[in-house]
Amino acid sequence: MKIWQGGMGIWGAISVGALVAFFAFKQKVRSTTFSTLADAIAPTLLFAQAIGRIGNYFNGELFGKPSTLPWALSVPAAQRPTGYENFATFVPTFLYEALWCLCAGLVLIYLGRYFLAQPGVTFFAYISLYTLGRTWIETQRIDAAHRILGVRLNVWVSALLFLWSTTLVIRRLARLRDSGLQKG
Repeated sequence: MKIWQGGMGIWGAISVGALVAFFAFKQKVRSTTFSTLADAIAPTLLFAQAIGRIGNYFNGELFGKPSTLPWALSVPAAQRPTGYENFATFVPTFLYEALWCLCAGLVLIYLGRYFLAQPGVTFFAYISLYTLGRTWIETQRIDAAHRILGVRLNVWVSALLFLWSTTLVIRRLARLRDSGLQKG
């Protein structure tokens, strides 16, 4: 993998970051669980991702299809992908993702108080919310990408992670609901 050529995407960064955080966390005795730590970090990850997308604007990258929308991004001719040289404005997908991340982060902060009784739910909800937006955003992008059955690989990854994480959120919340019903 050539990170200096864009070889690490968000999935690699989150996966490696979570793994390093987990091992660092396990080095000392803590008064909390790793799931609780992950829940606390989840909204801030979304805010960090939103800030990171601003760099895409300055790098002139990760924009979408040609567009005539009033907020379409003007892309210099030298940065336009092959086949799109005759188009001047494009969908600002990085802006959409930044806004999505900000909104999702606020939703997690708001809902986090309801998830406190079931550690891990907020983190899995982070994955679920992020991938829900990312699945749509990926369908708007035109940069080079691996494809499976004609669909961008990142669409497949996002959709599968959305299904997995949403299933985990639903199961954990159902477990919480069932334990509450059994106590009463």
